[in-house]
Amino acid sequence: MRFALIGALLAAASTPAHARVSQRGIDALEAALNAQDSATAVLTARCASGAITATPVRGEDALPAPDLNDTLSMAETDEPGYRHVRLSCGGVVLSQAHNWYVPARLTPEMNAALATTDTPFGKVAAPLLFQRQRLNTQRGAAPGCPTDTVLSQRALLRLPDGRPLALVVECYTPAAAAQ
Repeated sequence: MRFALIGALLAAASTPAHARVSQRGIDALEAALNAQDSATAVLTARCASGAITATPVRGEDALPAPDLNDTLSMAETDEPGYRHVRLSCGGVVLSQAHNWYVPARLTPEMNAALATTDTPFGKVAAPLLFQRQRLNTQRGAAPGCPTDTVLSQRALLRLPDGRPLALVVECYTPAAAAQ
């Protein structure tokens, strides 16, 4: 009996995270993300406490796409902002997000909040009424995502006038799909 339990635990540990999470949970997460302009709003709705925190990740930055300035419609002299965070609910990590954004399209207060608080980008920028244009969705880890990622999305956040605000790569954990 003990050996069977140890064998089951070892098998579970060696099974990819996306295989351990139910397909239904991943489908529900993907549907919720596709129906909403803000991934932060989706995670907030899935969080029992309703409070999502964004903890900066240091030393694991992703390289921006080579065409980032074109993607964000930035002048060559503009510098994009970058934020890499773990989004958590009650200490449980639901996702990691890489976010390249145009600081000049945010208010000074929004830029300060992104630089000094644990408030997620989606909540900070929500007053701008951005819309989410999904560029790519895949099951499992996209480049720049941790290996336990069950769902990855790449999206462009656009202001109401169509100008790009941010390019995001989001990496959802098994916990996000289990909520």
